Amino acid sequence: VQLQASGGGLVQAGGSLRLSCAYSGLFPSNSYMGWFRQAPGKEREFVSVINWSSSMSYYVDSVKGRFTISRDNAKNTIYLQMNSLKPEDTAVYYCAAGSVSYRADDYPYWGQGTLVTVSS
Repeated sequence: VQLQASGGGLVQAGGSLRLSCAYSGLFPSNSYMGWFRQAPGKEREFVSVINWSSSMSYYVDSVKGRFTISRDNAKNTIYLQMNSLKPEDTAVYYCAAGSVSYRADDYPYWGQGTLVTVSS
């Protein structure tokens, strides 16, 4: 299983970014896919998760209404559309594959991180 995240960058507060995560080697049984983030000096935090069919998705409260997770299985890619970005969204964002869970330990497969910096 391989995951490759991209799309991070520098954006002003109120702006938008779309993160992508290309994956290979996944099967429906192990392909709940999530986004986590880790800010400097903080623990890795759950952001969002989506199931194989895109019929279920969950978000941490702090991003509800601003972030949208989606996936295109034909392109083997998941996305995180981030709108109305805030400085507190600054972090390294990671995509991961595993079980539907808020816990990073329940995701055995991880991509490399992509840095999102939101300036005030």
